[in-house]
Amino acid sequence: MKETLIRNLWYVAGTSDEFAPGQLVGQTIVGLPLVLWRPEAGGEVVAFDGRCCHKRMPLAAGKLLADGTLECAYHGLCFDSAGKCVKIPSQPGRAIPSRAKLRPYPIVEQDGMVWIWMGDDANPALRPPRIPELASPEWEAIRVQNAEVPTNYLLLIENLLDISHFYPLHDGNIGDIANSEIPVEFSHEGVQGNRSVTSVRKAESYRHPPYLEDFFGYELVDRHHSHSMISPAAIRVDLRCAPPGRLETEEERGYILTHLITPIDERHHRWRVIAACRAGHRWPADPSVSTVARVAEKFPGVIAQDLWALTEQQRMLDLADTHYLGEMHLRADTGILKAREIVRDMVAAEAQPASQAVAA
Repeated sequence: MKETLIRNLWYVAGTSDEFAPGQLVGQTIVGLPLVLWRPEAGGEVVAFDGRCCHKRMPLAAGKLLADGTLECAYHGLCFDSAGKCVKIPSQPGRAIPSRAKLRPYPIVEQDGMVWIWMGDDANPALRPPRIPELASPEWEAIRVQNAEVPTNYLLLIENLLDISHFYPLHDGNIGDIANSEIPVEFSHEGVQGNRSVTSVRKAESYRHPPYLEDFFGYELVDRHHSHSMISPAAIRVDLRCAPPGRLETEEERGYILTHLITPIDERHHRWRVIAACRAGHRWPADPSVSTVARVAEKFPGVIAQDLWALTEQQRMLDLADTHYLGEMHLRADTGILKAREIVRDMVAAEAQPASQAVAA
């Protein structure tokens, strides 16, 4: 797999509660080391290049002092929440060089998520995607997963856009062979300023697989099921169902799964999954349990199947293509191929200025 990392994009660095006041957080996103922290309760998260400007020591290995400055663990250089070096212990009384500072990264905190812009532009025109269900009182949201995955992130995007794999991979829980026979439609309209791709499957009088019947209490349904790559960092799955002829009535049930994808490097990514259902919707088998709580309880088993498939694919990608005849694509792969095109174009756009500079 060729280079796939995109820097001119907003990525999720974490949920708001992952950044407790006064705690350093070290991360690597698209191959770049970071140090992040929230200086005080109610304050804004700040993010900088994670390497000390002196000797590249990882700053996340340091500590925050009582005065709010970050002290490097190696030589004790101290940086304030603007990234400026304010103390060099080995040079008391001397002027601090102007180069003694950290490279900042823009942060936007919204909908309970902390987004970081990893590109060169310090004031990007593009804004992070909105995910209103995560902070709306009309919805109940539960985090299902936050895991590091040892594969290229594009494999996950392709997995999430393609539900033709629900049989056989998820047969017996959220899938069956009838699911593979549902016609699929594709849309390439932009979403919130991002190039996007959406797949939609509509079914009438469809017999729900076991997990979905369990979640919503309906065996036979009309169903609207969409998977949308809002950006390469966020995929939204929207499933709505109801007894035949009852969609868009009070009998409608469903969920929204938000998949947040943060590449670490070409071989690893972080996969966060958040499930949301309408507040007040209850699990039919036990009304004391909310629908989304039941979804969050059962979905890790589905995710485990996807993780197995992703790691097996990566294992094959790590091998030489000698004697392999190449991938053969089906109509169901239309969304996948569009996602590859979007990522390929974004990577090429970032490489273009550098290549032009070399040519000059």
